[in-house]
Amino acid sequence: MAIKVVISGYGRMGHMIESVLQRRGIECAACSEDITATPRELARECVCIDFTTPDAFRANYRFLAENFKATVVGTTGWNDIQEEVKSYFEKCGATMIYASNFSIGVNILFKTAEYLSRLASGVGDYQTAIEEIHHIHKLDAPSGTAISLGKIVDEAGGYNTPITSQRIGEVPGIHTLTLTGGCDKITLSHEAFSREGLAQGAVEAALMTERVSGVHEFKDLII
Repeated sequence: MAIKVVISGYGRMGHMIESVLQRRGIECAACSEDITATPRELARECVCIDFTTPDAFRANYRFLAENFKATVVGTTGWNDIQEEVKSYFEKCGATMIYASNFSIGVNILFKTAEYLSRLASGVGDYQTAIEEIHHIHKLDAPSGTAISLGKIVDEAGGYNTPITSQRIGEVPGIHTLTLTGGCDKITLSHEAFSREGLAQGAVEAALMTERVSGVHEFKDLII
């Protein structure tokens, strides 16, 4: 059965997701700035794709878990309550797929960084660092993607990786991991050209909710 989607947060990402849905022939049942106003009978039939703000998601996640068929969460900035959110979705028996970044390229970056960090920690005296650059409209710093990348690097190589953030113009997103040793430096970087990669990944995640249940991080489902 074809899915129906409700978009929570109708800003730049919301418009981009709507465009991807239209191209894919997937019904967009509603675009909402206040997801809690969604009629419950509609929510039960729909997957919600949430790209709002950290404060909005904190206020709304219980409504999402209690009412929607499934939820895809692209909002970042709620790491401190992640276990609470996951537990609530599990308690409600609701499906949730979340990611700090839904870009396929970023998830390849995650896997590559894990391998690189493990290799480097065993053979050299490398020091790690992460720099992220985003547009001036992004509210959280460091980005959720940078936090996820740092966690991956630290767990794989036993590092304690510092993260620096910049907010410049309309930059969609650049994440750079450097490993600096006494004789050389290794650089691993991902640059997004637009937000469309995030929208495409979020729509793929919405389609995945038809065949998976429970709470999952996107990177664990695609790679």
